Amino acid sequence: MKILVTGGAGFIGSAVVRHIIKNTEDTAVNVDKLTYAGNLESLGEVEESSRYIFEQVDICNRAEMDRVFTEHKPDAVMHLAAESHVDRSIDGPAAFIETNIVGTYILLEATRQYWNTLEDAQKKAFRFHHISTDEVYGDLEGADDLFTETTSYEPSSPYSASKASSDHLVRAWRRTYGLPTIVTNCSNNYGPYHFPEKLIPLMILNAMSGKALPVYGDGMQVRDWLFVEDHARALYKVVKEGVVGETYNIGGHNEKANIDVVKTICTLLEELHPNKPEDVNAYEDLITFVTDRPGHDVRYAIDASKIERELGWKPEETFDTGIRKTVEWYLNNKDWWERVLDGSYVGERLGFKG
Repeated sequence: MKILVTGGAGFIGSAVVRHIIKNTEDTAVNVDKLTYAGNLESLGEVEESSRYIFEQVDICNRAEMDRVFTEHKPDAVMHLAAESHVDRSIDGPAAFIETNIVGTYILLEATRQYWNTLEDAQKKAFRFHHISTDEVYGDLEGADDLFTETTSYEPSSPYSASKASSDHLVRAWRRTYGLPTIVTNCSNNYGPYHFPEKLIPLMILNAMSGKALPVYGDGMQVRDWLFVEDHARALYKVVKEGVVGETYNIGGHNEKANIDVVKTICTLLEELHPNKPEDVNAYEDLITFVTDRPGHDVRYAIDASKIERELGWKPEETFDTGIRKTVEWYLNNKDWWERVLDGSYVGERLGFKG
């Protein structure tokens, strides 16, 4: 099987590509624009494989996408290319509208044109797998409530609104044109190769440098954490075995308040990186509460029972095992994140500039 992966140099996309090359016999065609968050070094361990192909293409470029489909003739599309950071969407929503909505539309049309050229058996076997987020559902109010595949959409940020829009487009292309689509909505991912503006890598790297650990509001916002390699396994299972027209929620069964995540990282660093910067007595002393993000959702939590019941997937990592692996990875891969930090990103919380 040849799988076209959009956004394959990003955090989740690179995990998907690594999984395909290392654990299957399939070919991965990585289509990535290489924005600030795309990093080919995340694919260093598979880049020499004959089953890995890279195309530096913007999904908004219809002519180039048509060329990619014609040249590579994929059997499936896994669509992960997206602007994904909530804080950046607050500061500059235009890029999120362009990539997440317009880009998805252009990709759907390029896919549909290609799909219509296939023989009947190929058309039936083809899949367009759209990877989305639990943030499209908005906020959970009850302490025991969970997002299910039928939860109504109530996005809160420009980012989540753009992803909700793309979800609706994908479902409409199936209903209107018969394109065989599947949608997945996942909880917060973490793990190796995570761009350092996100909470977990930012806290790890700031702590190691003796910088403040900025936590929004009171830090009691709850997220369900999913180890990225568990997510990659789930996504591959969906594109191979998922039912056309279905939605699958993917979660890690690991609900944690943000402040507890930060304190866990501090505790692990006390053990794994005891040589602190000067003037730092304890890593937890670096925690600093900052003005909350506008429209900040209080709680996300996913009911992932459908994908476990119907496709046999469940996460292998607990939060305790996954966060330890993540901290150890950043401690052991200084070259990767130092080169990332040499770019435009400067290690700050974005999204509250008004």
